[in-house]
Amino acid sequence: MKPLVVSTDSIHPDAVARIQSVADFTVASVSDGLSDAHLRSDVIVVRNPLPARLFDAATRLKAVIRHGAGLDMIPMDAASGAGVVVANVPAVNANAVAEYAVGQVVNLSRRLSLMDATLRRGSWGPARAMADRGNELRGKTVAIVGVGAIGRRVASICAQGFQMRILGVHHSARQDPAGQIDYVPLRQALEQADFLVLSCPLTPDTEKLIGAAELALMKPSAFLINVARGKVVDNDALVDALARHRIAGAALDVFDPSPLPPGNRYADLENTCITPHVAGMTQESMRALSMSVASQIQDILSGGYPEHWVNTSARDAIEARWPSHYGRHGQ
Repeated sequence: MKPLVVSTDSIHPDAVARIQSVADFTVASVSDGLSDAHLRSDVIVVRNPLPARLFDAATRLKAVIRHGAGLDMIPMDAASGAGVVVANVPAVNANAVAEYAVGQVVNLSRRLSLMDATLRRGSWGPARAMADRGNELRGKTVAIVGVGAIGRRVASICAQGFQMRILGVHHSARQDPAGQIDYVPLRQALEQADFLVLSCPLTPDTEKLIGAAELALMKPSAFLINVARGKVVDNDALVDALARHRIAGAALDVFDPSPLPPGNRYADLENTCITPHVAGMTQESMRALSMSVASQIQDILSGGYPEHWVNTSARDAIEARWPSHYGRHGQ
């Protein structure tokens, strides 16, 4: 019997073909609970949050692989405790996310999406009048919270393409070899930013990092772009700041809860652009992510550890549960 690989959402067909050379493959969402496929799986490709109970219930499960970099969709303690390998695909879609963030910087600064919506309602004059309140980017300050692969790419595009000033906020002190980023404390970044880009991972330290007090430090003319996670921002505080025009606007690709429910408060705010968690999704990035997942699945099913193995500290538990599988190649 071939191993079974289950993905919680679709992946690129080229990767499906590669996986099917070594395993059966199916797509089964976890939104309605665990299915028989999940319980019989050898490997799960993670594109939606997994419930912790999966790791006790799926007795054949050897690995879960995040179709992306962030690990907040995987209950790591449950996976490690059950002797299940966790892997991800870091940095592959960083350029796609960065281009989205910079695109929203342009959109917000020139009020393009609001202008489009106004013109579609037949209001030519009011739409044109918005142009007078638009701003050029040259010389403006973009503050990036979380200067990893995404943040560094945002900095490069903004500095080289628009001659913007770049401030970086990172959990550890850094120096920028390219000399494009000035690292500063969060408070200084908030006070000086014309655009605040959130691209940090979700951790206990970053949950609700941006709340009412932080938003109050920002300029009334400043914009917020969130491509990190919804929980990095206090949603109530942000909605209030946007409704009161305490800040000029926001572009949001991530939410808490997610998916964004119907009747959400952001939908009624004209100074907000919302998208359904798609910043990292392009034809190029989706293929690259999927092919990396497929390659790591081949490694796992051949008895090796994946290239981007995350929970390496759980190796003893993994090999105790699967003594005849993992480590066959002396890795």
